[in-house]
Amino acid sequence: MTPAPHPPHHEPGTPRDLVGIGIGPFNLSLAALADPLTGLDTAFYDQRPAFHWHPGLLIDGARIQVPFLADLVTLADPASPWTFLNHLKSRRRLFPFYFAERFHIQRTEYDAYCRWVAENLPTLHFGHQVDAVRWNPERHLFEVDHTRLGTDGEAEALGRTYTRNIVLGIGTEPHVPDPLRPLADAPGVPVVHSADYLDHRDALLAAGHVTVIGTGQSGAEIFLDLLRNRPAGHERLHWLGRTEAFAPMEYSKLGLEHFTPDYTRYFHALPEPVRDRLVTAQWQLHKGIDADTAAAIHDELYRRTLDDGWPDTVLTPGVHVRTAGRIATTKIELHLEHTQQNTRTRLTTDAVVLATGYRERPLGRILAGLDPYLRRDSHERPRIDERFRLVLDPCVTGSVYVQNAETHTHGVGAPDLGLAAWRSATILNDLTGNEPYPLPARTAFTTFGLEQQQPQIPSARRPRALTPLGDGI
Repeated sequence: MTPAPHPPHHEPGTPRDLVGIGIGPFNLSLAALADPLTGLDTAFYDQRPAFHWHPGLLIDGARIQVPFLADLVTLADPASPWTFLNHLKSRRRLFPFYFAERFHIQRTEYDAYCRWVAENLPTLHFGHQVDAVRWNPERHLFEVDHTRLGTDGEAEALGRTYTRNIVLGIGTEPHVPDPLRPLADAPGVPVVHSADYLDHRDALLAAGHVTVIGTGQSGAEIFLDLLRNRPAGHERLHWLGRTEAFAPMEYSKLGLEHFTPDYTRYFHALPEPVRDRLVTAQWQLHKGIDADTAAAIHDELYRRTLDDGWPDTVLTPGVHVRTAGRIATTKIELHLEHTQQNTRTRLTTDAVVLATGYRERPLGRILAGLDPYLRRDSHERPRIDERFRLVLDPCVTGSVYVQNAETHTHGVGAPDLGLAAWRSATILNDLTGNEPYPLPARTAFTTFGLEQQQPQIPSARRPRALTPLGDGI
């Protein structure tokens, strides 16, 4: 059964306890876990008209890389009505899923699950663009200015919400390397980011020669999809990337313990220079290719050798694009350098797919009004405490929480779906000053330091969110 939405418990003109900015999986997780907390007044805003999760990468058969238990709520509250299993039950698909024996579900299925949650939670406000956030010292509240957008994306009305606390979940944005940015930005040039792959798939399949740049999971999935759908012997595909190998993602059981609360706490307690070094060194924990996808690529390439030929494909790691340009009006020329050989060459292609990943969206624009209160590290990045709060001037008595903007302070688990429910529960426990979601003190067999990092107990100035206005919140 689908959970029945209850009406938002908000009196007009009164401040909210929490306003969320952005509705991706992480703030959707927070909204779902906040839903049964009847004493908490929340609202979440997103400028998009509806929820969609990486629609350009919902390739047929592609699976998410975490088990289905890493849904929005289960690892904090398996009895929640917003679990993936309850979604299956509401769609009468529980028995088919049971017999399918799938631990890792397809991306399209995860997207459908999240949309089911988003369509039934009453605290979500799509079509609302947040324009500014300020601290009002007279009222001891945050001001959130927003614009309601019409179906055509045009502004319809302006609004302002007052809130005691904020949570930022504005997500990531596609990364385009500088040498390819002019081509990617030019109209009509077939250089597309993997985020838009499905929108351009038909044109890419029809192109004479296609180059995929990026040797992570997205690059592998796109290369495999193109390979499967181009004629044998006439594939005309290049797959290039900067990494020195088509490296497998670390997926051993002890390796996965880097995506536990224990490791997150350990990482946060390390000195800043050590954290920065580790983030770079641990790329294979989250940027490699999963073993099933790599095996499927090899199987497909091998199948195409059965008639004594070789597929017309080139797979070369350890290569980066120095510069790029157009030849006439239809061709793209890539100037390549092989790092180990210290050699250079040129590649002419008809289309390029940039599977070059994502970067955290800068917080500067949305937090411009809070800039005087922000505390920063030696690289001018926001400091974030263990409970996912921006470190602000003590005169700001409200909290600004962040989701998936804290890799530099909390490590490689920041963008991982498997930690979504735990982080959301941590935020709600801190926000309410009690423990609506009891969390385990230990989650890994590995002890990452000589001393086990223990969770901090919320400070004595809590609870904040449920304190009436005017009582020194």
